Parts: sequence; structure tokens; C-alpha cells
Amino acid sequence: MKKRIIYFTLATALLLAGCSKNVDDIEPGPDPDPDKEFIFPRKEMRAVWITTAWGLDWPMGKYGIQAQKDQYLQYLDRFKELNINTVIVQIKPMGDAFYNSPYEPWSAVITGERGKDPGYDVLKFMIDEAHARNLEFHAWMNPYRIATRANNGTPYPPLHASVKPEWVVSHEKIQIYNPALPEVRQRLSDIVRDLIEKYDVDGIHFDDYFYPDPSSAGVMISDAGDFQKYGTDFAKIEDFRRDNVDKAIKAVHDVIVSKKPAIVFTISPAASPDYNKNTLFADVTKWCSEGWIDVVMPQLYQEIGNQYNDFQSRLGWWTQYSYKATPMIGHGYYKFGDPAAPSAFQSSQELERQFELTKRNQKVMGNALYSARFVLFNKINITDKLAAIYKNPAVIPFLGREIAPPPTKAQNVRIEGNILKWEATGEVRSVVYHFTDISKEGVVLSVTNATSMQVNTPGFYCVTTINKDNKESAPSETIERK
Repeated sequence: MKKRIIYFTLATALLLAGCSKNVDDIEPGPDPDPDKEFIFPRKEMRAVWITTAWGLDWPMGKYGIQAQKDQYLQYLDRFKELNINTVIVQIKPMGDAFYNSPYEPWSAVITGERGKDPGYDVLKFMIDEAHARNLEFHAWMNPYRIATRANNGTPYPPLHASVKPEWVVSHEKIQIYNPALPEVRQRLSDIVRDLIEKYDVDGIHFDDYFYPDPSSAGVMISDAGDFQKYGTDFAKIEDFRRDNVDKAIKAVHDVIVSKKPAIVFTISPAASPDYNKNTLFADVTKWCSEGWIDVVMPQLYQEIGNQYNDFQSRLGWWTQYSYKATPMIGHGYYKFGDPAAPSAFQSSQELERQFELTKRNQKVMGNALYSARFVLFNKINITDKLAAIYKNPAVIPFLGREIAPPPTKAQNVRIEGNILKWEATGEVRSVVYHFTDISKEGVVLSVTNATSMQVNTPGFYCVTTINKDNKESAPSETIERK
């Protein structure tokens, strides 16, 4: 009797395709083999944000080179143990850089002094060490923020020599590049171009900061003059502001596609669509619909049942309106065990429930945790819960632009003694799947650069290969170990 492979995400994803990518763009997993009936686990990006603004997660006031390296490696090694597969590292927190940039000064968080060379290539070190552990590295950049301060009594730091003062708006508590200026949009795309041409990043990531929130910016400088000069095509200043941010996002998308199309462009908006659109002037659903971003990663930091931003309701909204972007969900990991947080965050069950909801939503292809240091803190044993959720590794989904040569199917898969062996061709990694029984969902045992591994558990094994774009080959023949 002929049997068929069943894929965990395919059927529902096809039904939902009208709200997201075209059917042809949906990635079902390894290609079917009609002679077997195995359920492959869904693909997931498992990410952690590493915040460097004010040194929060890294380097935490450590200015020695070795101390900084050791702290970063401590994060990576722990993430690898937890089967996390992606780090989102803030490398442009305050109009500055974690590398030698012609546009912005070295970040003050690295040495304690803005513009001071730290004596090593910080970004290359971070990328290389992530890649050595098969972790993706996404470069988190704040597009507009240059500096913050408590009030007018503290001067803002001097601008980089390449920055014209007329490009900058100094509100009471935040200094930003002026989103209304064409020169600023060009500068932003130039900064991204310079970065991706110099460094092997897997992604560019923006968070939710675009136009500043007046409630936290203090006394605001009026942009009425900008509207009068540049906004003649708009009846309302709010539409003008949204258009300014639209143009910046499209410019970054265009430079990525033209220079390094394999790079994934992700944005993590605030949970509330109205807040994004009407306070920060970020029309995120338009960017999803236009295909200007590859991944939308809303920050659903509130608990299930929250009166204003209920996790479950927001999850449904963002996945419904993700259009061409792949939805992934940001979780408020920092709240677990915080006495000031709602009661739901005093139990690790809240995280488990949130992950169950995202797993049941067939459009969601990953999760991100804010932020890194709280993974190490393990308050209320929350990281122990995460370890149970992430018991097995996961394959990062393919996100849409094929650049690397397509992966070739693994060959000569066999078991010799208790060693599973196979042959892989080209610049690929291999994925080893295990199935305890036909018709039960399998697990990923390993995503590896090797071509062999010890297997002790009875059941069925198969191997696929994945290339640099996370495009996966068809599965090998399945081998049974009795």
C-alpha cells in the first residue's frame, strides 16, 4: 500500500495563504516521498534579542576586551544548549556603530567613550562566533535615534563629523535624525549598504522606534515647517509622517535586495496596531502588504487576557494582517518573575500557554525572547521551562529569496552499528530527523555540519540538507533502527 508524508503546517497554511504569501511561496518542508508516511516537525526561528543600548544585556559596563568576549560567548553557549538558533544583536543603538563606520562613531557602550576604537572588530567577532555555533546573526539597528537624556540640563553628545546639524531634531529627551528629510533616508540606506557589504549578517532588524512617542520625548520640536516644505501632496500631517517612514523602509528593502538579497529584513512593531500607525507613524501592515519586509515580529509582551493588549487577540490580528511577511512573535521574557509584573508572569505556565498558542497558529514561523540577560537569570525557573519547550532543535524557515545553490539530497544514508552516516554535497548543513513511529510527528535530532552521528533509539531516521538561505532538500530514504 502506498503511503504519503504528512506535513505539520502545509494544509492550514494553504488555507491561510490569501492573507500571507502566495501559495507558491509557502514552504511545506522537505519534499514529499510517496512511499512513507511521516509527519515532519514545523520549522521555527528561535531568537533572542541582545540589547546593547545603555549596555543592558551586553557589555553591562565591562570595557575589557576579554571580559566582553567572555560575556558574549556565555550567551551564545547557553543559547546553543537551549536549541535557540538566532541572535538579534543591537549594533546601532544610538546613532553609533559596533564596527568602523564612515557614518557613525564607535558606540560608547563598548569602551565607555563615544567614538573610541575598542581595539578589535567587535561585529566580526560576534558574527563569527554565532556562525561557529550555527546561530544566525541579525543586526538590530535603530534607524533614527541618536541620543537620549533626562532633560534639557544635559547636553547631547557631539554629532559625528559626517552628520549635518540640519539633519537632526533635538527634542527635550531624545535626539533623532529627522524622518522628513530625503537626505536622512539616503543616509539610512547608505548605512545599511555599508554594513551588509562589509559583514556577513543574516538579517537586518528594526524595532518599534520611528517617530518618537510624545509621552516619553518631553517637549517636542514642531515639524510644521517640514510639512510645509515637503508635504504638499498630503492633506494631513499624519499622512505625511507615515509616508516619510514608508519611504525609509522601502529604501532599506531596496538596498538589501540590490546588494545582498539573501539578507532577511525584519521589523518588530509594538503590539498595538493603532499605536504604531498613529503615534509612531509606522504603517506596518502596508510594509507587509507591499513586501518591503520579510518578517513581522510584533512585541506581544502582555499576558493572555490583558485588558488592552491581550496576547491571544493580538496574535490573531497580526497573523491575519501579515500579508506577504512571515509572522513571528516576540515575548516579554523579562517580565517572568518580576514582582511588578501581572500575576500571570509569576508562573512559567504563562510562557507555555503563549507558545502553545503560537504553535497552533499555522502562520507563525518563530518566536523571539526579550531579552538575553533574563535567559541567564532564570527567574522562577523560566529558562528551565524554555528548555523543555525547546527540547529538540528546529530548522529555521526559508524566507523567500533564493541566492545560494539549491541543496542536493543527502545520499547513501545508512546505519553502521549505532552510527548514522550519510553523504552531503556542497556548502550545506544536514538535518537529522527521528520518528518513533509512522503517523506520529517526528523531531529534529541535529542541525549539523557533520555527516554522521550516533543513534541509539529505535525508530526511523532520515536526513535532509539545507543551504545558506535555509532552503531544505527533499528527505533521504528512511532508515529503520530496530
